[in-house]
Amino acid sequence: MEAVLSEQHIITFGGLRPSRGKTHPLIEYVLSLSKTSRPRVGFIPTATGDSAPSIVAFYDRFPSSRAERSHLSLFNRTIDDIEGYILSQDIIMVGGGNTANMLSTWRVHGVDIALEKAWNAGVIMCGGSAGSLCWFECGTTDSFNLYKLEPLHDGLGFLSGSHCPHYDGEAQRRPLYHHLIAEGFPAGYAVDDDAAIHFVGTDVHKVISSREDAGAYYVQKTGNEVIETALETTVLN
Repeated sequence: MEAVLSEQHIITFGGLRPSRGKTHPLIEYVLSLSKTSRPRVGFIPTATGDSAPSIVAFYDRFPSSRAERSHLSLFNRTIDDIEGYILSQDIIMVGGGNTANMLSTWRVHGVDIALEKAWNAGVIMCGGSAGSLCWFECGTTDSFNLYKLEPLHDGLGFLSGSHCPHYDGEAQRRPLYHHLIAEGFPAGYAVDDDAAIHFVGTDVHKVISSREDAGAYYVQKTGNEVIETALETTVLN
């Protein structure tokens, strides 16, 4: 890792459900972290192969009155200076989709290096699903088979340990995560849909949620037992 030049922020959403015509409370939270009233928000939709629906959904999530929005396409690439683009943003949001394919594509184009520089420079990082898992060392993913969850071992590693998004949203998530940790997978954080963990540096700063029944958990192996500890959560209005 490079030397830290500014406070680092990563907000990991378990996943974002539709917010019924209003800005999602977790998006409102991310926007509130910016020091500017209309921050520059860059979206990276690589995990869906830069699909048009994912890009449109991003523009719907961030109202133009609140953010200066743009996106970085890699499959039909038009931005030459990727590092310059990423470093010029106040907030970077990474979309969901196929995490393994996304990470591989990023490494071809140098996005992984640019993201680390931006994170160290104080650009706020956020995302859900693949956009949540990517920041950790490892975690659970459907990248290799949509019908079967498997471990992913080559995340960016900005945050240590493992991660499980969609913890309450997909039936396979919790049992697989517990099984992997029982078998020696690194301890880590599980996050329900509509909840998020805000990391400052590499430490948990706050857990936030838009639902009373959504939260985050630290899951670890103690002796021969897997222990799941619910983290204190602030429910956003």
